[in-house]
Amino acid sequence: YAMLLSLIFLIVLVAAVVGFVFRHEIKTNFESNLNLALRGYNVTADRHSEAVDTIQRTLHCCGVQNYTDWEKTEYFTQKGIPQSCCKSQDDCSEEDLKDPSKAKLKVFVDGCFFLVTSTMESKMSVVAGMSFSIACFQVI
Repeated sequence: YAMLLSLIFLIVLVAAVVGFVFRHEIKTNFESNLNLALRGYNVTADRHSEAVDTIQRTLHCCGVQNYTDWEKTEYFTQKGIPQSCCKSQDDCSEEDLKDPSKAKLKVFVDGCFFLVTSTMESKMSVVAGMSFSIACFQVI
């Protein structure tokens, strides 16, 4: 039992150290994967497109750095900016979403990368506290 608790303690400790050491690489990978998801975004509702829609609706953001990131995608040439970027679903027509100047007034202008990373960083103290609590409990 003591060996099992020691193993769990070491795993938690290693995970915390690796997460702290490689946090910049994690951010870089997240940004590049978000850019890839935007470029591969389509209406067939694959899991990457669903993830992008969920992030945009939940955090009230659009694109990676800002809403203009969508202009570089194939989806934009066909349908404009996705509906998940709209501030109000009732006031967002496909015509408005194809015109960046009109869309600026109807969609969230902030990018998702900064919002996701700041949300993760704000929650890290809670995760660290819980990990520390579990580790202390295991030692006792």
